Amino acid sequence: MLYNALQGIKVLDLSRILAGPWCTQNLADLGAEVTKIERPEGGDDTRGWGPPYLESPDGSARMSSYFICCNRGKRSMTLDFSTPEGLATLRGLAAEADVLVENYKAGTLARYGLDYDTLRALNPRLVYVSITGFGQTGPMADKPGYDYVFQGMGGLMSYTGQPDGMPGAGPLRTGVAVIDVTTGMYATTAVLAALYQRHATGTGAYLDIALLDAAVALNANQGANYLISGKNPERSGNAHPNCAPYEVFRCADGYLILAIGHDTQFARFSEVAGL
Repeated sequence: MLYNALQGIKVLDLSRILAGPWCTQNLADLGAEVTKIERPEGGDDTRGWGPPYLESPDGSARMSSYFICCNRGKRSMTLDFSTPEGLATLRGLAAEADVLVENYKAGTLARYGLDYDTLRALNPRLVYVSITGFGQTGPMADKPGYDYVFQGMGGLMSYTGQPDGMPGAGPLRTGVAVIDVTTGMYATTAVLAALYQRHATGTGAYLDIALLDAAVALNANQGANYLISGKNPERSGNAHPNCAPYEVFRCADGYLILAIGHDTQFARFSEVAGL
């Protein structure tokens, strides 16, 4: 079992919204001690992303379901690091942390001496994770980014939705913020690899995680289809671009997902269906 595999690992969570908090929640689930830093006025933006809200029995406090979905197992602390006192407190926490995760715009934390190079001098074993829309360098490094933007830019929406000419045709986003969640998972994997490397080298690492990178990687077989064929993937509704039958069928009493991955399965299905 992996329960408490990261027991003793201290994570300082300076992230908000979804990608960063999803990463730190994964680390908390694995047993790490996660301290989430929130601004005094309002905290993480997603605290207000409702309804629905979960309210305390006496009605004195409430949290949005969105906030709850990605902040399980953490301790929260309100702190304003623009003040000398808050900055000193945060630097003290960073000096003792194993992992720091942040998703501020590129260059923001450097203005406060909270960038990797500065904190590495305090704590050479620190694994420092920066999650941004476009990465730390490049012409769009200073731009903010939300999941919806990268579902479009990364290509996902170009082949998600009903085919052209069908009712409701057009680009379609997924029902959850899949780029944020995927970025959080990639960040989790990177943190675990960095901690493993630290075990051998004794030093931490800097991890530059970009939503656009995760969005492009998420294309998977659709990306490979394009690279090999030279043809852009097209929207095909619920049908699969590489194998069939692999889609949703309307039946007399509802809908049926038929997912057949190889010829042997198709032969068995044909026998069962009497075809």
